[in-house]
Amino acid sequence: MNLFACASTFSAAPSPPAEGEFVDIKTIDPTIVIDLRYASANNFIHRPIYPLRMPALVRASVALRLLVAQKFLNDRGYGLKIWDAYRPQSAQQQLWESTRNNSYVADPHGGVGSNHTRGVAVDATLVDRSGRDVPMPTDFDNFTPAAMLTYQGNNAMVRTNLNLLQKAMAHGGFYGLRTEWWHFCAADYAKYPLVPEIKLVSQAPLPPAR
Repeated sequence: MNLFACASTFSAAPSPPAEGEFVDIKTIDPTIVIDLRYASANNFIHRPIYPLRMPALVRASVALRLLVAQKFLNDRGYGLKIWDAYRPQSAQQQLWESTRNNSYVADPHGGVGSNHTRGVAVDATLVDRSGRDVPMPTDFDNFTPAAMLTYQGNNAMVRTNLNLLQKAMAHGGFYGLRTEWWHFCAADYAKYPLVPEIKLVSQAPLPPAR
């Protein structure tokens, strides 16, 4: 996999990225918490499949949507935590080989592929003002009915938290996935091609969310 160059390594001020370029979420909004599960062993295959310091990358247009969702949450005392963003096809292949279940992991060679590999999907949860996780239906990558988009439990706090996350992401222009409450995809995903491997070169700040 190619190495990623951080924006801070460039002395000249670059032009704002085009909507299809890839950007590092953390440089766009440092208040969004990043916890890439596949860069550690804290995931369902119990080993890292990303480089340890891999940034959370998305298309610039998707980053703008995240800014909108983050502002919506900040105004209510919460914020986003990102568990996954852009996913190289090599990593998607490893996940597919571990599940062979299209309900949870897209076949990288099945024609459509994963929207994570397009750079237009994120896996997200909520944190409070202090950056602490709040109660949600399940942990990440819980491949059971408890992880469905429509919460079936009876915990009022969990239901409220999930509804808030879903409202924030819908406000930003994302839609959810039936089998995974944490998965959100940009509504215009189809216009972006799969990118099996990328190299981040430079980026500039995006305009603030309104």
